[in-house]
Amino acid sequence: MGDRRRLVNAHLHLLHLAGGTLALHAVAVERAGAAVLLLGGHGAGKTMTALALAGHGWRVLAGDVTLLDTPRPGSTGYEVVGGTSAFSVRPGALRRWFPHLPLPASPGDRVDLAGHPGLRGRAPGGPVPLTAAVAVDVDGDPRARAAPELLDAHTAVSVWWRASSHLLDRVLDHGDLVLRTLETEPLANRRLLLVRALADRAPLHTARGTPRQLADQIEHLTHAPVGG
Repeated sequence: MGDRRRLVNAHLHLLHLAGGTLALHAVAVERAGAAVLLLGGHGAGKTMTALALAGHGWRVLAGDVTLLDTPRPGSTGYEVVGGTSAFSVRPGALRRWFPHLPLPASPGDRVDLAGHPGLRGRAPGGPVPLTAAVAVDVDGDPRARAAPELLDAHTAVSVWWRASSHLLDRVLDHGDLVLRTLETEPLANRRLLLVRALADRAPLHTARGTPRQLADQIEHLTHAPVGG
């Protein structure tokens, strides 16, 4: 079943890409009709930051993979149009940063908080404009807090490129198929063009600190939609 899911996700990546939609490894949160993307590798603290933002009234739109539409004629900019519904967290991180949240008696390696009260609101009636994007890094040192920094263009392209490769960067348990080879050269070039345009039109910041410090920093970045 794991390999079937990975293959389906890889083909969905290709279908979305052909339609001008990027499937990004990112958590998407929304408040008052504006979306923020939280980027970072596994363990960077995207879900912990999203939990802290929930305390500010934000709601989770996508828990691991976010679908981001590129601007089309008549649109106001980049828009979140969907994503994965599961919101999985590591029990150890949850106990450390949010000890008040209940855990199952035997939580296993991951816990899905998708049904936790206050984490998700009603499904949006349509696309949600992107207002900010932040590569987060949860750091246990409370002195690590600093203002978000704007990434340079080259680094931003690299971060977006890795995030947009997420559904291809999987290893199958059986067989010798390399999922990345499913993306043809024309589609890879198309993705690169989309990623470069995204880096140019949607500024990407990086922020470091505890989940609550990161939530406070992100609050200052949520203004008008980007990419218009």
